[in-house]
Amino acid sequence: MTLKEDPRTIRTQEMLKDALLTLLQEGYSLHQISIHKLTQRAKLNRTTFYLHYQNINELKEHLTNDILQVLTDKIENLTSIFDRNRKEHLIQLLDYLLDQRNHILALVQFEQIEKHLLFLMKDLIVTRRNQSKNIGRKIIVDPDIKTASIIGVIMWWLKDGLHLDSSYIAEQINLMYRS
Repeated sequence: MTLKEDPRTIRTQEMLKDALLTLLQEGYSLHQISIHKLTQRAKLNRTTFYLHYQNINELKEHLTNDILQVLTDKIENLTSIFDRNRKEHLIQLLDYLLDQRNHILALVQFEQIEKHLLFLMKDLIVTRRNQSKNIGRKIIVDPDIKTASIIGVIMWWLKDGLHLDSSYIAEQINLMYRS
């Protein structure tokens, strides 16, 4: 069993990631967070931190990569899904984003999440267009514009639109998607 597979290691890394997210959600910027403040929040000591990470930026990268990997998997699943199940998978993606809302909004300040979402959604749109059976159909909306609008809707929803459920947002995105 390697160090990364050890349940204690996984638990410690999760405690450090949770502490970082909590501090970010409380309004601290990354440069305001010290190892001392972070380990105090995680109820761990500095030596434990340095057994897992070299610095706070490395911890942030691991945390961001965890979320990006799940987003990548969920969006790539949408690429191979055809119309019959597409809305259900989109709802699952939106439910995941809603579940991770606080984490995503805390990490948006680093721009990686939003840029990655833009990249994944554009790839999804272009792939879906290339797979479309309507080969003769005129494409009206540029993929960059469509991608930006979809991500804009999702980010607005996560920040201010929680009075609308994921099913409604998925339906609205599907309406935009078809144009």
